[in-house]
Amino acid sequence: MAKVVHFGAGNIGRGFIGGLFSESGYHVTFVDLAAPIIDALNEKGTYTVRTASDPQQVFQIHNVSGINNKEHPEQVIAAIKEARFITTAIGPKVLKFIAPLIAQGLTERLKTTDEKVYVIACENQINATDLLKGYVLSHLDPETVKKLDGRVYFLNSAVDRIVPLQHNKELLDVLVEDYHEWIVESSEPVPEVKGMQTVPDLAPYIERKLFTVNTGHAVTAYLGYLAGKEKIHETLKDPEIYKDVKGAIEETGAYLIKRYGFKPEVHEAYIEKILHRFQNPKLNDDVTRVGRAPLRKLGAQDRLVRPAVQAEKLGLKYDYLAKAIAACLHFDAETDKEAVELQKKLKENGLIAVLHEVSGLEESDPITQEVVSQYKQTKTVSK
Repeated sequence: MAKVVHFGAGNIGRGFIGGLFSESGYHVTFVDLAAPIIDALNEKGTYTVRTASDPQQVFQIHNVSGINNKEHPEQVIAAIKEARFITTAIGPKVLKFIAPLIAQGLTERLKTTDEKVYVIACENQINATDLLKGYVLSHLDPETVKKLDGRVYFLNSAVDRIVPLQHNKELLDVLVEDYHEWIVESSEPVPEVKGMQTVPDLAPYIERKLFTVNTGHAVTAYLGYLAGKEKIHETLKDPEIYKDVKGAIEETGAYLIKRYGFKPEVHEAYIEKILHRFQNPKLNDDVTRVGRAPLRKLGAQDRLVRPAVQAEKLGLKYDYLAKAIAACLHFDAETDKEAVELQKKLKENGLIAVLHEVSGLEESDPITQEVVSQYKQTKTVSK
């Protein structure tokens, strides 16, 4: 049985990537620090994935195990030596912390086999695998780097599946939406995996996904939070918020259409499909979950600022995006560490300084000026 080493045994890892590999006949070894999940994977060797749909689909996932990388790094190295795929779903900021272990595993692997292995970071960030590759290469000697050619393939990908907060009786079980998309960039043939699509150029697909799905989800969360809403699907019942969310992803859509030549009518249908997904009450997703990590989401290359900057460069509108950025700056959920840190930065350094530090926006930038204007106009509902 072909093997996969997957870093990240969280809900995305189990409910999406790991699940697809298992359904495709692979044995999946999950690598994580969460001891209860790793122990449960090794004890049970199976779990259930259910869809938030009517009728509900139920998938029993088999051939899975786990390794605690802190306690047993040698086991991870051994698993990498035998893997056909090495994948991640841990968050872009964590990639640098697993890179040394992946580097050790690849070093040992290259000593014993010429079989190809495919490394794919399944993260919500443009070219996340390139980021991981850079970290891994920094831990390899020049001779080992030479041996990678034709044997180790680093492939960028775009992933799309909503996995809400879980309320399952069993620790390992996962509730997911029935829709999913996994696109991998490769000009070479890649071993078949159920649900994986390969394309020669990922850029149009990953930007379409990030700046429609992720932007729309974030805008819904931040505007909903300001309005005192608790759930994503409930937030979009508010006609004013719905208008603002759709307006924001129509602004990103105008950029995508101009940049990549998407047909306007096709992209409009894509927008409607995304909004319909967000309105699924069976997901019952929390506004605070979707809005978490605002510092990352305000990043210069992330879902709010980058499309606004690109729109401004092309002479396109970004009013709704500026309103969304302003709403994000007001996100002060006490349960989220980044939200707490963001509010601290705003209090100590001021709005202009935060936009420069976090989002790379200059004070003279017209986007900054619009965000400042929107920020001052925004009123929050007392929590």
